Amino acid sequence: MTSSRSLPDLSLIPSEQQDLLRRMSAQASALDVRAFVVGGFVRDLFLRRPVKDLDVIIEGDAIRFGESLVKQMGGKLTAHHKFHTAIWQLPSTSETIDLITARKETYVKSGSLPSVTPSTIEDDLRRRDFTINAMALRLGGDLFSELLDPLNGRDDLEKKTIRALHPRSFVDDPTRIFRAVRYEQRYGFQLDPSTASLVSNEALAVLASLSGERIRHELDLLLAEENAFASILRIANMGLPSAIHPDLAKVEPHPFPDRLSDEFDPLTVRYLLWLTDAPAGIFPVLAQRLDFSSDLTTALTSASHIRSTLPTFSGRNPSVWTFELEKHPPVSIYAVHLVSREPALAEYLSTWRHVKPMTTGNHLKALGVLPGPRYKEILTSLRAAWLDGAVSNESQEKEMLKTLL
Repeated sequence: MTSSRSLPDLSLIPSEQQDLLRRMSAQASALDVRAFVVGGFVRDLFLRRPVKDLDVIIEGDAIRFGESLVKQMGGKLTAHHKFHTAIWQLPSTSETIDLITARKETYVKSGSLPSVTPSTIEDDLRRRDFTINAMALRLGGDLFSELLDPLNGRDDLEKKTIRALHPRSFVDDPTRIFRAVRYEQRYGFQLDPSTASLVSNEALAVLASLSGERIRHELDLLLAEENAFASILRIANMGLPSAIHPDLAKVEPHPFPDRLSDEFDPLTVRYLLWLTDAPAGIFPVLAQRLDFSSDLTTALTSASHIRSTLPTFSGRNPSVWTFELEKHPPVSIYAVHLVSREPALAEYLSTWRHVKPMTTGNHLKALGVLPGPRYKEILTSLRAAWLDGAVSNESQEKEMLKTLL
């Protein structure tokens, strides 16, 4: 069905993107195919939010359409014949546009990737996750000639409602549950009650069978959102963590600050704030289940260790703190500081870890000290003296060095 309602405000689309869409529209007309912009671009346009990634549906052959664009406008095309799709890298830029043949999807097995067959734009919209993502703007006229909204997605946008397209939506693809939570928190929307009821035991069982890579990808996207902490609480309320790993349901996440240090990867920090208080033994299992990188696994294990041993360092000298903490990734120390507010951790990150004696190995060599373990002993003693205030200038260090030689 074609909506007769007004089109979105085109001024929200950057001028260079408008020019590109007009050229694509002209190419579609030349090939006598219908081309549509779909999905998040349309949704965000109606929400008057910045529009980003372009997904273009072609009724016909998207790969052939992409080849014609490259011939007319340049760039590079990467075709995926199995899925009837292509990625067009625009000329003189790293930006890409997904070109997709309008298609039907069939899920042979719940949770598996679907099999696809070419079809119409109407069928393509009906294969999508939620009504708010099932709208299409046809290229033509000044820019868009019509809005296709067969599932009343625009009504749900105005109602701030997230509605699945069919009763087995979450069983067919449980990652849609994560997506629903992201939209809830990002836009201030709510799941339609009938859609919320689809987060069933069957859907969670299928989620438990998904590959760790697919689940971790969804968690990465969730934790990258502005309201990531609320999203973690929401998926916990829905029972998703226990479907990922039983022990994960017992973890109480720590709040995510609005501002994080620019020194550290925010995604890693949020994983640490979420999982630091998990039982230490869970990390190797969880890392394998979710296909964590070795760096993230190490950071989690270190944060858990630092958190559990903090009381034993109370009142100790800065050198004791420093020589222990430098065994661990700084991001782990930062995350534990956010959780514990232990001043010594902040001091280590801002000052102590950067303290070094003026004496170097070359100086020791010039003084006749033979290379070996003695180098480390001397330099460590000098560094500890600086950290603990026993040495505060070059002359004091030289005097101490004499006693160590």
